[in-house]
Amino acid sequence: MREIEIKRKTAETDIDLYLNLDGEGKSSVRSGCGFLDHMLTLFASHGGFDLRLECVGDTVVDDHHSVEDIGICLGMAFEKALADKRGIVRYGSMILPMDEALILSAVDLSGRSCLNFDLGIRAKKIGSFDTELIEEFFVSFVRNCPMALHIRSLAGRNSHHLAEGAFKSVARSLKAAVAIDEKNRDRIPSTKGVL
Repeated sequence: MREIEIKRKTAETDIDLYLNLDGEGKSSVRSGCGFLDHMLTLFASHGGFDLRLECVGDTVVDDHHSVEDIGICLGMAFEKALADKRGIVRYGSMILPMDEALILSAVDLSGRSCLNFDLGIRAKKIGSFDTELIEEFFVSFVRNCPMALHIRSLAGRNSHHLAEGAFKSVARSLKAAVAIDEKNRDRIPSTKGVL
């Protein structure tokens, strides 16, 4: 089982995160940000990842530190759970419809951090959640589990649908990328021999 627990405490957040890449999509998420709870619950379900997250953050200021630090911890958890990435598929992609929204995501667990993000969300907030924090979350995630991650809206107007479609699509792409390639279980999927 590829599972890991991450604990991270700063002056701004106190986070306890458990991740099982080979789970059943079960989750218990208490981030202190209702919208992020919703997105991470969807992420776990669509990725087939078991995720337990507790975050106590300085949300009296705003959600920024909690969102950023949760992205850091989730990235660290993926990176540690994947170890040397031996036997993984490495690549994954998904074009996912969410009502009128259509989201493309693609991932390469290359060991190099690159985020190409363009959702075109027009609203500044979804409920009380600052929409610019969606990109901030994924920036923190790819910096801590180095990968090339592309997230792009191909269609859509509703901000909630665009955001939800992005989290679902990325989860499905990651599910494919972290899957074990049975024919190549003992190989690192790179001609360089390292990722």
